Amino acid sequence: MKQDMTIKWLETVDSTQDEIRRQLKVLANLSVVAALNQTAGRGQRGNRWETRPGENLTFSLLLRPGQDGIRPVPAADQFLLSEIATLALFRTLSDYGIPSRIKWPNDIYSGDRKICGMLIENSLLQENVSYSIIGIGLNVNQVQFNPALMNPVSMSKITGETYDIREVLDRFLGHFSEELDSERPLIRQRYLSHLYRLGELHSYTDCKSGEVFEGTITGISKRGLLRVGMPDGTIKEFGFKEISYII
Repeated sequence: MKQDMTIKWLETVDSTQDEIRRQLKVLANLSVVAALNQTAGRGQRGNRWETRPGENLTFSLLLRPGQDGIRPVPAADQFLLSEIATLALFRTLSDYGIPSRIKWPNDIYSGDRKICGMLIENSLLQENVSYSIIGIGLNVNQVQFNPALMNPVSMSKITGETYDIREVLDRFLGHFSEELDSERPLIRQRYLSHLYRLGELHSYTDCKSGEVFEGTITGISKRGLLRVGMPDGTIKEFGFKEISYII
């Protein structure tokens, strides 16, 4: 499918995510909008994505499951899109010799430092995903970060090398196409095999109660909820914004 992807590079835009939404009616399936500079990039939890112009890879991809030979994605299984995108990023970083793990639901960490964030916005029609806008910010060449950010890192900061962000995007799109065509049970298995902190005892905060506890990530549910072994021996499932990692 990579050969069918249209990439539009912009010098400056408020947000590639918003640009795709503005052009939604005219953009083809698997269209990509990438920008050298985002003035209002958005991340998860309503956060702003901080990036230096031209140094990092910021882009959004429009996917319409169920069209153009792409299998439909049931609304109940929409976490599959997070799995596909994060696996493609994991493979991209591996191409450059950079070790990484997938921090649930869809951040990418190298060690205990964040190298990539993702914002996936799905639109549902009846029982299926009508379209998905997958926004990704990958730290590539930036080596100085705002001190207020907790734990950022970049490809260049890890390896000391400088990268062509267009080439990095091409590699990602190739891997994304392959993952999109993969058997879905295998996608889940690979996602779990690269999951950050899987099977390890660490501290977390229950965002509903404010309680800090020690738990062990045991996996994810069919719907993509995080399954954590609790101090009392039970398994509890957490949704997005219901648990915070203490790093």
